[in-house]
Amino acid sequence: QVQLVESGGGLVQPGGSLKLSCAASGFSISRSAMNWYRQAPGKERELVAGITGIIIGKKYADSVKGRFTISRNSAKNTVYLQMNSLRPEDTGVYYCNAIPEGFPGDSWGQGTQVTVSS
Repeated sequence: QVQLVESGGGLVQPGGSLKLSCAASGFSISRSAMNWYRQAPGKERELVAGITGIIIGKKYADSVKGRFTISRNSAKNTVYLQMNSLRPEDTGVYYCNAIPEGFPGDSWGQGTQVTVSS
């Protein structure tokens, strides 16, 4: 059974940093596409960052390039999102998403709240 559990959200001041974690079980993240999405109040869910493949490929939304870094630890089967220079507009619920190899469709975590405010 595929399961994704996010952690690491919280309240941070503008300019601060947070590191989100997504612990996966039931499949191998190194053979799957893993993504972070976010949804701000009143807005649609948007892709923030993604990491794929045995030969690692990464992608980022233009709004977070140079500030956010996606990474993974295959031994821990965990994906991370390091968020630096946070802005109020980064506020939202952050979701881990997986397109697991060997399973139909994709899977979502429960989300973790990130609030950037002074």
